[in-house]
Amino acid sequence: MSHMFKGLILFAIGGIVYIIIELLWRGYTHFSMFLLGGLCFRLIGALNEHGSRKPPLIFQMVLGSFIITALEFICGCIVNIHFGLNVWDYSDMPLNIMGQICLPYTLMWFILSGICVVIDDWLRANLFEAEQI
Repeated sequence: MSHMFKGLILFAIGGIVYIIIELLWRGYTHFSMFLLGGLCFRLIGALNEHGSRKPPLIFQMVLGSFIITALEFICGCIVNIHFGLNVWDYSDMPLNIMGQICLPYTLMWFILSGICVVIDDWLRANLFEAEQI
């Protein structure tokens, strides 16, 4: 199986799972969340896939929460502010920036990142026989 195809499979899994999380959490979602979820899942999964030493899980979780928060801010500025789609609005949340990101969700992304690392490792081991992609 090609490197690109494996990456697309992981991207799709991440996107679909994030859509499901959104539907369960908020009751609705938007196609942009599939793209954002897929990209976040791929980047978080890549945190421990290069080199012989894998970083500690807690370090991957911290980096993962920053990755998700940064991408959520960028995506929010594009889809919510530039295009006016109002996919989400954290204006009523504490410590928010422009209503696009907030500290409570960054903390949730920390937990979600740990789950992503474990699931990504499991998928790579079981779908791709732990090959680097």
